[in-house]
Amino acid sequence: MNKAAFSLYELNEAIKSAISAVFSGTCWVTAEIAELKCNQRGHCYLELVEKMDDKTIAQTKATIWAYEYRKIIHKFQAATNEQIRPGMKIMFLAAVNYHEVYGLSLNIRDIDPAYTLGEMALKRKEVLERLRKEGLLELNKTLRLPAVPQRIAVISSSTAAGYGEFFNQLDTNTYGYKFVHILFPVLVQGQYAEKSIVVALLKIRKYRHLFDVVVLIRGEGSAVDLS
Repeated sequence: MNKAAFSLYELNEAIKSAISAVFSGTCWVTAEIAELKCNQRGHCYLELVEKMDDKTIAQTKATIWAYEYRKIIHKFQAATNEQIRPGMKIMFLAAVNYHEVYGLSLNIRDIDPAYTLGEMALKRKEVLERLRKEGLLELNKTLRLPAVPQRIAVISSSTAAGYGEFFNQLDTNTYGYKFVHILFPVLVQGQYAEKSIVVALLKIRKYRHLFDVVVLIRGEGSAVDLS
């Protein structure tokens, strides 16, 4: 039996024509950056994903050509004080391209920094609401402190910018108070920071009678990393 069939090139040409008919211009898209690499020429290549319950439900490649990237990154950094990076959610203006050999890709023309800032604010609001529902948000206020807490357990990195500044202020206080502080070193950012801080809190709990207060210090650094 003779069967009509597309050649692979003809099929891809048909797909390309169909996509071009629907996406003749540009459109705004939201996605999370999974990977980001820039080459020596300044071209930027991204792997974009969308997740639901930590499961990837969509994925595609994207490019930002060097002449666009310089303009986009300058605008984004000025608004957010951040660089675009993996793990960040962005809203971008893109042209949808389909190539017979390389398949589907998005050519990014612009990124809206307000969307990324909004995502950070939304996550913060969700965390605060969860703490409120669990009765944890005001829990610290139920604890009684000495008038001058002088025995301080410190959770921080010894290299954190805020660490030295905090105790410089205490040690040079104009009232002549003397403070004792013991450092419980932790990671203050990155994927292991949470576990590191919890371990330090558990250590301090064993010696809680020796301290008046626990201070968690983190200075400078990225707002996105802090989030």
